[in-house]
Amino acid sequence: MKLIIATSNEDKVREIAEVLEGTGFTAVSMKEAGYHPDIVEDADTFEGNAMIKAMALHELAEDAYVMADDSGLCIDALDGAPGIYSSRFCGEDSTYEEKFKKIFEMLKDVPEEARTAKFCCAIAVVKPDGSSFTVRGEVCGILHETPAGDNGFGYDPIFYVPEFGMTTAQMDPDQKNRISHRGKALRAMVEKLTDKC
Repeated sequence: MKLIIATSNEDKVREIAEVLEGTGFTAVSMKEAGYHPDIVEDADTFEGNAMIKAMALHELAEDAYVMADDSGLCIDALDGAPGIYSSRFCGEDSTYEEKFKKIFEMLKDVPEEARTAKFCCAIAVVKPDGSSFTVRGEVCGILHETPAGDNGFGYDPIFYVPEFGMTTAQMDPDQKNRISHRGKALRAMVEKLTDKC
């Protein structure tokens, strides 16, 4: 069975395909499936935005299983910001270096041990019959002002996981997938998909 993913990011599709191995599902990007929906993500939660994307794709691909995800960085001292605005923080075209600078300006009076944060990932799945579910994965860490590591992207270089003594950008891909918010959410999704098909 096909699971159409609401993304054109082939790296993400490949990551999902690896998690789906042996389940009977095959991951296909919406681009590969021939769908190009214009989606406005205007919910106020990760789950809400993921479901908006999944439902928009379901309307085009009614006979298929579809999934979408939404994720971001939630900083405790900033009341969960940037949260759903993580990719747009400091403006649509801002670099991650600019985002880092802004975050640490906002945290200048917060001691390092209190700069706690979590990465969150919500996944929404809509089945051919229109029924749906969401799952969430999280990983907790502390923000380090000096970026470290080349293996990640986005906020990974400043997201330090004390349990492992490194940032998520310093982890090898297998280790990161085991502990990451997206890895946890994907495994939860597979569990629900294979339980309730």
